[in-house]
Amino acid sequence: MIRSIPMINTARLTLSGMRPEDFERFAQIWSDPDVVRQIGVSPKSRGEAWTAFLRNAGHWQMTGFGQWAIVRQSDRRMVGQAGFFFEDRSLGDDFDPHPEAGWVLSPEAQGAGLGFEAAQAAHDWFDRVIPGPLVAMIDAGNAPSKKLAEKLGYRRMREAEFAGTPVELHFRKGPPVGD
Repeated sequence: MIRSIPMINTARLTLSGMRPEDFERFAQIWSDPDVVRQIGVSPKSRGEAWTAFLRNAGHWQMTGFGQWAIVRQSDRRMVGQAGFFFEDRSLGDDFDPHPEAGWVLSPEAQGAGLGFEAAQAAHDWFDRVIPGPLVAMIDAGNAPSKKLAEKLGYRRMREAEFAGTPVELHFRKGPPVGD
């Protein structure tokens, strides 16, 4: 099991473990209604953000994978997070046993391909280190995330409801064929 969080560099980004000094930016991103609207959840209070921040750090220790901070290299600003986690969502045996992928970007980082760049780098790492199936839960109205998931090799399994919100469940057996 991996106990240290790998750092991944892409052309424009660095994916790194979240550090205590990243918390202010993490809390800011998760309190933004424009960010969480695309995920189908409410903005997080500072306390809720702290709990999520700590859960992410512990996830790496317990499972050997987790979410990275997405840092834009041009200004060293954290613009989101991407990676993998286990969540007890009670959505069924076709979804719950598998690691779940997720990605979140601040509004100023959206629309420039940074989400795909970060998620692709994270998936490349996962495919090398912990190969196997992945799942993703995407808000039914989040067209950009559905498009990103498709580019990463996910296929829509079915619709569901989570916390009163319509979602789509997606499955990825492995890397897209031909990549």
